[in-house]
Amino acid sequence: MKLSRAMNVNQPAQSTDPSRKHRKVGTACALVAAGMVGMAYAAVPLYQIFCQTTGYGGTTQVAAAPSEKVLDRTIIMRFDANISKKLAWKFEPVEPKIKLRIGENRIAMYRATNISDKPSTGTASFNVSPAAAGIHFNKIECFCFTEQTLQPGESVEMPVSFYVDAGIVDDPDASYIEQLTLSYTFYPSEPGTPKAGSTAAASGIEREAAGG
Repeated sequence: MKLSRAMNVNQPAQSTDPSRKHRKVGTACALVAAGMVGMAYAAVPLYQIFCQTTGYGGTTQVAAAPSEKVLDRTIIMRFDANISKKLAWKFEPVEPKIKLRIGENRIAMYRATNISDKPSTGTASFNVSPAAAGIHFNKIECFCFTEQTLQPGESVEMPVSFYVDAGIVDDPDASYIEQLTLSYTFYPSEPGTPKAGSTAAASGIEREAAGG
């Protein structure tokens, strides 16, 4: 019994310092939080890449060169314009509807007017409907690629150069389409703010609904 008690006396006592446990828990929570933030930032560009590759949600494509294949089949293009309630602009298509051949290179014009008494900057999100046509709608140049700054009372006409790819006629999900709608929504932005992307599918997750 004496030997047993001596051995118990010599055994090291376990640490009961609560601050040490709290530090461990705090470090673990911080690592988890940092990981979640990193995943959130990574999710946006990955989602945009997915949309741009697949045309998901009506996300349009960006073409490096004009179309070289034009078909006899025609399609009707409608142009839609919306504005955030936080941006004091008037925004509208110059021509609300056109008829064009599939594969034909065309330019459409939109008009924006700053109706406020101070300069303001806007950036446009966009998509095409029906959504299945997004992967076949190609933009060569577009005002939506950059910010637009308007002075008080200033009005500008802004072009979008585009074509509907001939591959649409062979796509079982899109070959039935006889008319498309290209829709833009302008939102306010601070001058010099990098554009996060052009997918209306992605932007619709984080932006307020605009009227129209």
